[in-house]
Amino acid sequence: MTKGNGKRIGWRRAGLLTALVLLPSGPVITVAHAAETFENLRTAAPDLDPQVLRLALDAVDCSWVREVGRRDLLTVIDYSLASTEPRMWVFDLEKQELLFHELVAHGVNTGENYATRFSNRQGSKQSSLGVFLTGETYDGRNGYSLRLHGLEDGVNHLALDRAIVVHGAWYVSEAFGREHGRLGRSWGCPALDQEVAREVIDTVKEGSLLLIYYPDPSWQESSELSNRCAEARTAAAVEPEPAPQISPISRY
Repeated sequence: MTKGNGKRIGWRRAGLLTALVLLPSGPVITVAHAAETFENLRTAAPDLDPQVLRLALDAVDCSWVREVGRRDLLTVIDYSLASTEPRMWVFDLEKQELLFHELVAHGVNTGENYATRFSNRQGSKQSSLGVFLTGETYDGRNGYSLRLHGLEDGVNHLALDRAIVVHGAWYVSEAFGREHGRLGRSWGCPALDQEVAREVIDTVKEGSLLLIYYPDPSWQESSELSNRCAEARTAAAVEPEPAPQISPISRY
């Protein structure tokens, strides 16, 4: 898969400057292109709620307009589904293909088989909603892991401080789900089956966008990156600009 190139950017949040990546090369946003992408990805992932897919694509376009994140990849987690169902999708947006459709755990205090409670608080052991930017990888307590930067103030902006990361876990598998009626649960991390975790992490690391969804009205009403992205897409379609010429990815 062809990866987008990028450069380091700054993201100012609550008076703090956090180093993030990446500004990618990519196609100019047009209404026709957006509609074609939506239909192709909907065909590739028929089990993904079309409204969730559209929200995720809006978030990508909104973030691109704001010069945050790559445009070649998109990860979607739908926590309205049972943990025993595959509820993570990873898309190649350039080829408009589905790369992964996987099981993913939620936080121990977020719910049993179904997720119902979410938090941005330290020590809550709950999952967070919203739009995230993938960061660097590291080897930690849970093995090979991927840091996540939450992009929504008050919703998930403490993800990095809370060590909310993507990692593999022994309790994420079809066999565990059959035996227990649910997957095991993390301390808030979107944990994956150990057999696929490294491959997924290496695919989405360093600057791609991840949307974690749940039909929570308070989040959807307050989320700057979710409920204002249609406006950003329209603005970009009306006044498209050429993709920037940029340097290769720099790690941080």
